[in-house]
Amino acid sequence: MLAGLLGQEEGQITLRRVLPGSGPGPEVEISFQANGVLQGVQTSNIGTYVATVRPDGSLFGSGQGMLTTPDGEAATWTGQGIGRRTVGGTATAWRGAIFYQTQCERLSALNGMAVVFEFDVDERGKTQVKVWEWR
Repeated sequence: MLAGLLGQEEGQITLRRVLPGSGPGPEVEISFQANGVLQGVQTSNIGTYVATVRPDGSLFGSGQGMLTTPDGEAATWTGQGIGRRTVGGTATAWRGAIFYQTQCERLSALNGMAVVFEFDVDERGKTQVKVWEWR
């Protein structure tokens, strides 16, 4: 069951790089930066994920990143998700789960929590993210 909205952010893709794939096709490495609010705390987030095209045309992504607060506190995250192309081109809708680790007291409730996300990228590389606790 999903609990209330934990946070949301907006950002921009900063890098796309094609890598040789370990399967039948190439992989794409994608980095982004974003700003938002998580559990009532202002955050800046940077992350990188690798997207692999699956035989059905969907994408599998695995990534990691770090967010920081204005006070310099930090949290790291790892996540995985499934992506589907939307409007065409590079627009993609991702859905998946993130797991955080932090010693930041204001974000410490994220430790041990399963967090699900909606990560949408438009054709210009603009990102919008929403996250919820999965209980």
